[in-house]
Amino acid sequence: MSIVLFDNNERNKLYPLNNVCAVADLRVGILTARERWGYISKDNIFINTADYLSVLYEPVPQGLHIWIDANLIPDEYLIGRIFSLAENQALADSKGLIAGRKNFGNDFNATNALRAFERVHKIDDTRRIEYPWNIFQCNNEILREDFARITAGRSSQQLPKSNQYIDPENIFIEEGAVVNFSIINAATGPVYIGKNCTIMEGCTIRGPVALCEGTVLKMGTKIYGATTLGPHCVGGGEIKNVVMQGYSNKAHEGYLGDAVIGKWCNLGAGTSNSNLKNNAGEVKIWTPRGQLNAGHKCGVFMGDYSRSMINTSFNTGTVVGACCNVFGSGLTPKYLPSFSWGNDGIDRYEFDRAMNDIANWKKLKGKKISKKEKNILKHIFGHY
Repeated sequence: MSIVLFDNNERNKLYPLNNVCAVADLRVGILTARERWGYISKDNIFINTADYLSVLYEPVPQGLHIWIDANLIPDEYLIGRIFSLAENQALADSKGLIAGRKNFGNDFNATNALRAFERVHKIDDTRRIEYPWNIFQCNNEILREDFARITAGRSSQQLPKSNQYIDPENIFIEEGAVVNFSIINAATGPVYIGKNCTIMEGCTIRGPVALCEGTVLKMGTKIYGATTLGPHCVGGGEIKNVVMQGYSNKAHEGYLGDAVIGKWCNLGAGTSNSNLKNNAGEVKIWTPRGQLNAGHKCGVFMGDYSRSMINTSFNTGTVVGACCNVFGSGLTPKYLPSFSWGNDGIDRYEFDRAMNDIANWKKLKGKKISKKEKNILKHIFGHY
């Protein structure tokens, strides 16, 4: 028996972050849902997602499994309830199936899965990541929970003496990390520094902050919590309450705040975003279901493989799809569809040119674009 993390039938609410991976591979806190449930269960984790994305994942084997909504952010109580479920029993709230233990074979369908269980236990609504802005809004709370989970029963590497620390007991440094002549304040939240990270001289970090494996902070970087830089990212300038999913760069001066950046993105030197309207009103965000309010502070959401030229100015609450090349004068529009070329939302990035450019960016970090990834991007290209 294993765990299967499934995308529910409202996965498109997470646009533009849902285009190129399953929900289970989106990062919030320190971990993705797949990584988090791996820590919790010590078991195999399988993924059930949209058909066009399924080529990225191992097929779910036949047999009895625990099926869990990938959007779910579990607490200890809920974890206990899920693992105590008997066969053909499920947990649900007003938003639908939370988790259930069943042998679905090849018949799982998130829309009507709840009907397949013999007994359904109704509970109060649970925490889920439903919209892109939930990622940075919940990052403070979830990062602290992940920090406690990852570091339990373990000892940090010795803190280098050249730095200044506040509340060093809340700082955890993994093997191979290099940290010199910087200031780390963990009084406001824990600071996690992953394997083989590099924090160059003069950086200032105020927790809660997580730097995942291989991430680099350029000299003089200023990071406010709650911020997560996913594996192999580069950070520079001023960053506040941001989640970068992985392999992305904001390496130079400029402000990035209350934002979520997908994988394999690059923000050119001087790129900044507005995260607060001049009238301090609520920020409306473009979604596939129409405009929705995201609160008073909201920066930019950028899909995988998108880039901005130097000195790009992202408007408050901007949504940039996957595989966009953003350039042009003035503030960007509030919405740029996937494969946009420029900032008018009209011209398209030619597919072959986009694939060639992605290959070049991947080469810089020792990776290659696969045929499966190209096919997924071809699917997206045909739908936007």
